[in-house]
Parts: sequence; structure tokens; C-alpha cells
Amino acid sequence: MEKGKLGVIGGMGPQAMLLFCQKIVDLTDARSDQAHLPMLILNDTQMPDRTAALLSGETQPVHDRLLADGRTLEAWGATAVAVTCNTAHAFLPQVQKELGVPIVNMIEETAGALQALGAKRVGILGTDGTLKTRLYHQALEARGITPVVPPREEQALVMSIIYDEIKQGHRGSPDKFAVADRALRAAGCDRIVLACTEMSTYKDWHGLDDFYVDAMDILARRCIQICGYPTKG
Repeated sequence: MEKGKLGVIGGMGPQAMLLFCQKIVDLTDARSDQAHLPMLILNDTQMPDRTAALLSGETQPVHDRLLADGRTLEAWGATAVAVTCNTAHAFLPQVQKELGVPIVNMIEETAGALQALGAKRVGILGTDGTLKTRLYHQALEARGITPVVPPREEQALVMSIIYDEIKQGHRGSPDKFAVADRALRAAGCDRIVLACTEMSTYKDWHGLDDFYVDAMDILARRCIQICGYPTKG
């Protein structure tokens, strides 16, 4: 099998992109530099905010920038592309139609992993944009899994962790996180998906058990496999 190169559209946010690249290294079963997956990284911190675009309806600038970044990575030699933002996946079906290399879909891959785990009722910790577009709702429901979102006040705390804390260089409030956690567990969830890459960084900093399924972990592992490299575990 011919091995490929992974293009990464990052910067959404920058900390999440760094964590994704670290996960690629950590999850690759390699014994030398040359045995690791080559990555072409475009850390596009100037990408317009995806949630703001979806809530306002001003989506074209995000689409155009994602497409331009994808074409740049394709020109650099990427054979597959990863986008390190869950909310950005709302734009990817159209972008994929205009791009010549496959985009690894974090939402679909994560929903498939949850199905393989036997999950039946899954809480979603993500942005308002991800929830509004029902990205995870559709992928989970297609697999017979019931999606559950935090109540309004608890969702406001999730957004605060993402935008007021982690995107501003802070590590996120465990007290706020605990409120959302309790609400989803009380709603009968048997798993909770970390459906925002800032939530993935929260897990990296604070440590969370296997009750939480990290979409970034799933994406990283699948990208390694699609590019023809072995994964650990």
C-alpha cells in the first residue's frame, strides 16, 4: 500500500491544532523518524469564526477559506486532509465537492466509533454552531443512537469554557465543566462525546475517563490509517 501525506487545516484554535499533531505522533506505531506520518500543516488562525458564521448566516467567507486552504494543501502534496474543528465540518460537504483529495470526516468517524462501543444515548459537548447544525445529531441518529445536548444554562457554561477560557489561553474551569457533566449524566447518557477540539484540550489538561469519547482522538487515529501507517493499540 502506497503511503500518503496528511494535510492539516488548523488554527481553530491554535492549541487544538498542536494537540492534534501531538496525537498523530503519539498514536503512530513508529520506531524512527522515517516511520512517522508526514504532515503538511496550515495553521490558519485567520479563519473566520465558524459558530458566528453559522448563527449569522454569513457562511461564504468560511467556505471560501476552507476551500482555499484545502487546495493549498493539495498543491503541497497532501493525499488526505484533516480539519481540526468540529463546527467547521458543517462546511465540509460542499468543500469536499470542490477538492480533489478526501477530507477525513471527524463527525462520521466519531459516530461510527460510538456505535462500535455500543453507545445508545450520547451527550454532546460542543459549540452552539455544532448543535444548531445538528452535525452529531444526524450522524448519531443514522446509527440508532440518541443524541442529548445540555440544557440552555449548562450549554452557556460550555460555550464559556470554549470561548472565554480555552481560546483565550486559559485551561478551562472544572467547576463549569462539572455542571454540564452532571446534567448529561442525569439525562441518562451512557457516553459523552467531546465534540469541540477545545474540549479535547480540556481533556488533555485535566484528564477525563473513558466515559468521554474524544472526537480528536478518533480523527487522529483514522488519519494515520488512511495514510497507510500503523496505529498503536
